[in-house]
Amino acid sequence: MKRRIIDTIEQYDTVIIHRHIRPDPDAYGSQFGLKTLIKDNYPNKKVYAVGTHDELLSYLAHPDEVSDEEYKGALVIVTDTANTERIDDDRYSNGNFLVKIDHHPNNDAYGDLVWVDTESSSCSELIYELYEEGREYKGWKMSEECAKFLFAGIVGDTGRFLYPSTTTKTFEVAGQLVNYQFNRNEIYNGMYEMDPNLLKLQGYVYQNFTMDENGAAYIKLPKELLEEYNVTTSETSSLVGSLSNIKGVRAWAFFVEEPHEIRVRLRSKGPIVNELAKKYHGGGHPLASGATAYSWEEVDQVIADLKQLCKEY
Repeated sequence: MKRRIIDTIEQYDTVIIHRHIRPDPDAYGSQFGLKTLIKDNYPNKKVYAVGTHDELLSYLAHPDEVSDEEYKGALVIVTDTANTERIDDDRYSNGNFLVKIDHHPNNDAYGDLVWVDTESSSCSELIYELYEEGREYKGWKMSEECAKFLFAGIVGDTGRFLYPSTTTKTFEVAGQLVNYQFNRNEIYNGMYEMDPNLLKLQGYVYQNFTMDENGAAYIKLPKELLEEYNVTTSETSSLVGSLSNIKGVRAWAFFVEEPHEIRVRLRSKGPIVNELAKKYHGGGHPLASGATAYSWEEVDQVIADLKQLCKEY
């Protein structure tokens, strides 16, 4: 499959790379890592990375502006995106050929070529594997910039190598990437430094979360509270891991109110939460998923299901 993807890349003069909405470091890492990898080895190709920019990821990169005209006859590659509903920029279907590269469960096998490996820690790790294949097959090289993107994506999706998705292969890949002379401190600072307002909200989370006797924990963050702390909904993503430090917690949920919906972030130390996420308009990894609720009453249903899930675990 990797060689088929490489052969396909070689056939096209224009490559446009998409990723999922509400991007995280692995979305940017895999997307811009692949863009840079292709440019490193095919400098005459036009390669773009598209999607709505998240200012929290400005330390990594900024997406490209691409006209509709560029999609004519182009190769489109979508990274780190399980289903078509979550692809950022619906022009992904306007190209000549579509490739999917992902590490989430393949419930939506869109694309003309599909490479999905759910055993991989991150999509950025898969892009490194593509580089390894390209090095052997076509003599590919990798720049420091590409290595930086892939390292950031792996660190982000493994929680600094703490999550169970981290494998021996993950450490091997990270070990190869740190041989490149990019600034790791710059990545860590961009990824983990918090503004004072966000730290104060984290304090609120620690003081106000709820956990039952079976280790099901949750916190509700209504929009009035976010306004009080002057924190955006996207900024709250960096707080989701906070409840992992609580002794006895099995699985937890963050409920963050947006203008027209309530974003649900589910995390777990054991119970499988992606099936719960699917029930509420979402999905994801077995131990890290996202969903959407449309009222606080529906949120209470999610909480009841989460409690039952932990009770049965």
